[in-house]
Amino acid sequence: MPRKMITTNLAPQAIGTYSQAIRAGNTVYLSGQIPLDAVSGMIVSDQIREQVVQVFANLSAVAAATGGSLNDIVKLNVYLTDLANFSVVNDVMAGLFTQPYPARAAIGISSLPRGALVEIDGVLFLDE
Repeated sequence: MPRKMITTNLAPQAIGTYSQAIRAGNTVYLSGQIPLDAVSGMIVSDQIREQVVQVFANLSAVAAATGGSLNDIVKLNVYLTDLANFSVVNDVMAGLFTQPYPARAAIGISSLPRGALVEIDGVLFLDE
């Protein structure tokens, strides 16, 4: 099955040897997004809510570049430097997703690139 690199200027560019997303058939693998502003390349805030909102905005931009949306996400992996912030992730997700919600894992980790408090990656399934 051929793989297709997905890229958009509406989300931060890759800061390493990876793609924003890869499409293989009807499945799209979204690389982890941290709360970088696509224009400035800087972390948007030191507040967890603003960081989570930015991460989902970045994921949404990459999903749109595939012809999909957040509602096409079937699996999310959430990485938090403080699992006490998981309720913020739930709250933000409640405003962005409808049922059936994506499958999800939450992982507590010691640090993230550029001092981010959250990183999220995902898998989309597209009908086309």
